[in-house]
Amino acid sequence: MAIKVLIVDDSMVFREVIAKGIQSDPQIHVVGKAVDAYDARDKILQFHPDVITCDIEMPRMDGIEFVKRLIPQYPVPVIVISSVSNRVFDAMESGAVDFVTKPSLEVPRSVEKFIYNIIDKIKAASKAKIIEKAEKPKMLESKKEYVKHAVIGIGASTGGTEAIYNLLTQLPKNIPGIVIVQHIPPVFSRMFAERLNNQTHFIVKEAETGDVIEKNHVYLAPGDKHMKIVKSGTRYCLKVFEGEKVNGHCPSVDVLFNSMSEVLLDRTLAVILTGMGYDGARGIAKMKRKGAVTLGQDEKSCVVYGMPKAAYELGGVTKQVSLDLMGHYIMKSLR
Repeated sequence: MAIKVLIVDDSMVFREVIAKGIQSDPQIHVVGKAVDAYDARDKILQFHPDVITCDIEMPRMDGIEFVKRLIPQYPVPVIVISSVSNRVFDAMESGAVDFVTKPSLEVPRSVEKFIYNIIDKIKAASKAKIIEKAEKPKMLESKKEYVKHAVIGIGASTGGTEAIYNLLTQLPKNIPGIVIVQHIPPVFSRMFAERLNNQTHFIVKEAETGDVIEKNHVYLAPGDKHMKIVKSGTRYCLKVFEGEKVNGHCPSVDVLFNSMSEVLLDRTLAVILTGMGYDGARGIAKMKRKGAVTLGQDEKSCVVYGMPKAAYELGGVTKQVSLDLMGHYIMKSLR
């Protein structure tokens, strides 16, 4: 059965561009188009869509306020569409499951790339769960020394920005350095790193080649480059580089996890969080074979139980854990 999509955008041009583009895929059916949040509310009741795409910048009520009000009453997965802006993370925090960057109609192939991207995200969103927003978790107590673990690796995709924030707020400062691959567009990775730097007690940055992995630091892979760990003398450093997509993604979780298995062996811990697809499954399985501790987010707490499921079924996950208990299990493993 085709995925029923409602498009919410105050621009007639963009409504038509999106509708025509996404309906080129036989798995997607546009059931309605709304000009604003109030029109959308009526059409939700009329058409019962499986997924909603929603512009952030709209008159009368913006997309963020719309998502905040919508989700408690009608838990429908929402993909927000935005220009390059920090506001996408506000939308994610409010309950949207994903976001897409608005294309420029003047730039060649921009619209084509946008349509390809949003089709993928609609398919992922159709499988997404709306997770009830929990209270901010309490930070766990820290110990001065941790046994042997040199680096913590995290991989995530759909629903990952909120899951990563949730996890970081659980963890104390003085744990080993954390390296993260989140499937995210270029530019937004830097914005996301800055947001985490401001909202958590860690020093968070977008990773660069030559960064030395240190305690109390978090390194996020840039949105269009792979990231891996290399050893330099007694220190562990990062190498960030352009490359072909792996498992359909750049950055790829597998690229990071494979490097961790080769360089760090058992001196590491890996976590695979919510996301569509199977990126990271082979890499985390390889890490487990080399003696690393490996944790996967459980189905109940995942927005999309894709990547953790693939990793678990491949035998790469030591234990499946609810997101709100993930920090506890990381700390337990580090001790």
